[in-house]
Amino acid sequence: MRLVLAGILVGHGLIHIAGFLAAFGLAEVGVLRNDPSRPAGILWLVAAVLLVASGVLLFAFPARWSQVAVIALVLSQGLIVSSWGDAKFGTLANVVVMFPVLVALLGQAPWSPRARFAREVSAGSSRVVMPPALLTDGDLAPLPGPVREYLRFAGAVGKPRVVDYKVSFTGGLRSGPNDPWMKATVEQWSTHEPSSRRFLLRARRYGVPFDAFHRYVGGSATFEVRIASLFPVIDARGAEMDQSETVTLLNDMAVLAPATLIDSRIQWEPAGDRIVRAIFTNEGHTVSATLAFDGTGALVDFWSDDRYRTVDGRTYEKARWSTPVATYREADGRKVPVHAEARWTVAGTGFAYARLDVVDIAYNLRVR
Repeated sequence: MRLVLAGILVGHGLIHIAGFLAAFGLAEVGVLRNDPSRPAGILWLVAAVLLVASGVLLFAFPARWSQVAVIALVLSQGLIVSSWGDAKFGTLANVVVMFPVLVALLGQAPWSPRARFAREVSAGSSRVVMPPALLTDGDLAPLPGPVREYLRFAGAVGKPRVVDYKVSFTGGLRSGPNDPWMKATVEQWSTHEPSSRRFLLRARRYGVPFDAFHRYVGGSATFEVRIASLFPVIDARGAEMDQSETVTLLNDMAVLAPATLIDSRIQWEPAGDRIVRAIFTNEGHTVSATLAFDGTGALVDFWSDDRYRTVDGRTYEKARWSTPVATYREADGRKVPVHAEARWTVAGTGFAYARLDVVDIAYNLRVR
C-alpha cells in the first residue's frame, strides 16, 4: 500500500514538471494549450519537488511525509484550477492522495492515541532517576530455584536493575481463531516501582488504519481503539480492565524484564518440576500466574486464569491467557524473546490472537 501511494506521489510530481518546461520553453507540452507564465512555471516545479519529496519521505521519514504532502496538494490543486481546461484530470490524483494524507495528519493530532502516547513517554522518560544498583547473585536468594536459573540465563546478573524499558514489536493480530491476521506494529514503554505500562498498537483492517492504546498507571487501566485516530470504537475501563492489565504487567516483568521479578510484591509457590506460581499484588489488585521453564533455564510459558477478554469492547469474559515463548536473542546485554504469542483459551479451545517479534528493546532510559 505504501509503495503504491509513493508511486502515485512521485508520478504525479513528475507530471507537474511539464508546467515548468512549458513556461520556460524548454519543451513542447501537448497537454498544455496555453503556456503558463514563468512565475507559474516555477510554482509547477516547486509542486513537483514537494510531491516527489513526500513520496520519498513516506519511507525515509514517515512521521513527516504527510506535512509535506498536504502543502504539495494545496499548491498542486491551485495550479490545476488556474489551468483547469488543460490540467483538470490532475484533480483525480490529488483526491486519491488526500485521503491517506488526512489519515496521517489525524494520527498526529493532539487527541490521537499516537500523540498521547508520545507525550506521556516523553514526559515520563525525562524524569531522571539515580543509576540503579547492579544485580548480584546474592540478590537471587529469595527466589525459587527455577526463577534464579532464569535470571542467570537471561543475563540479568551483573547488570543494573531495571527501572524502565522501551520495546518495539512487529507482528500480527486477529480477533478470533477464524479471522485473518492483520499486520501490526507496537511501541511500549513500562516503568517499575511505581509500575506503569503504555502500549500503542497500529494496524489496518481492510485498508482502514486503527490505533489501540493500552494504558496502566496507578493501578487503573484503559483500553481505547480509534479508527483513523478519530472515531472511537472501543473505550474499555473498570475493574476487569484493571485486573487484566495487572496480569499483563506481571507478564511483561517475567518476559521482557526478568530482573524486576525480585520484588516484594510477588509471592512464589512451587507448582511442579520447573514450574512455579507467582502471586502479584499491585495498587490493591492481586493476580496469579504460572511460569514454566525448560532445562536451560529459559522461560517457555506463562499462563493466568485471572485475565478478562474483551468480547465487544463493553462486556468481558474470564479466560485463560498465555504467552508461550519461542527463541531468545541477546539485546542490550540481556537475553530477550525473539518471538512470542498471546493466546486465549475459551471453552477448552485455544487460539493465538497476537504474534509479536521483538525488534528493539532498551532499558533504563531515565537513568542519566
